[in-house]
Amino acid sequence: MTVGIQAPVVRQADARLRRDAELNRRKILDAAREVFAERGVEAPLDEVARHAAVGIATLYRRFPTRDDLIVAAFQDKMEAWADAVESALAEPDPCVAFPVYIRQICDMQAADRGFTDVLTMRFPMAPEIEGARDRGHNGFIELMQRTQAAGGLRTDFLPEDFVFLLMANAGVINAAGAVAPQARRRLISYLLQSFGVEPIGNLPPSPGSDATLEAMQRMPHAKRSTPSMSES
Repeated sequence: MTVGIQAPVVRQADARLRRDAELNRRKILDAAREVFAERGVEAPLDEVARHAAVGIATLYRRFPTRDDLIVAAFQDKMEAWADAVESALAEPDPCVAFPVYIRQICDMQAADRGFTDVLTMRFPMAPEIEGARDRGHNGFIELMQRTQAAGGLRTDFLPEDFVFLLMANAGVINAAGAVAPQARRRLISYLLQSFGVEPIGNLPPSPGSDATLEAMQRMPHAKRSTPSMSES
């Protein structure tokens, strides 16, 4: 009789532990996505644990290494990155699809600093991440070649140029403060025109000289006596 009474109790306790473990896992992942989005994937893990309201030991039980946590936190976003280029390839006119795709990825980058980090990292033990990366990269190559064949993109444009564009976008995001959204949209439009994928036309408006000066003064190595934009 004792065994018959205890067995259901044990099963209930095990089920509760599994539920608690899964709840903690979801809390940690939600916290990691928020912290990494704001500070990048090198943010302290104890900050992630505090944000999730769990102990650091609990975090490490669920995710023994930082890479384990990064992979779990960004798998969906990497899949979304790969899906974006497949959507662009489904557009009949590559000259329309190319700039839409570029702006979409730059928007994803602006919304999540950690995503920018993950794009430049490799996770050989995480085929789900690397598979999405390969799918996104190969899809971009195809989109680029289609746009060039259609005459909408200069023939000397290379995949590395997209990397430089993302680096420039990240630089504006990190340095420009409140004017970053307006400044980076202007920069991206300027670059797309230089790539030949958009006709030369009016750029999005500049943030203005005062706002640009303020953004310059936010940069880590800016001098106290930064000259005004009108001074030589």
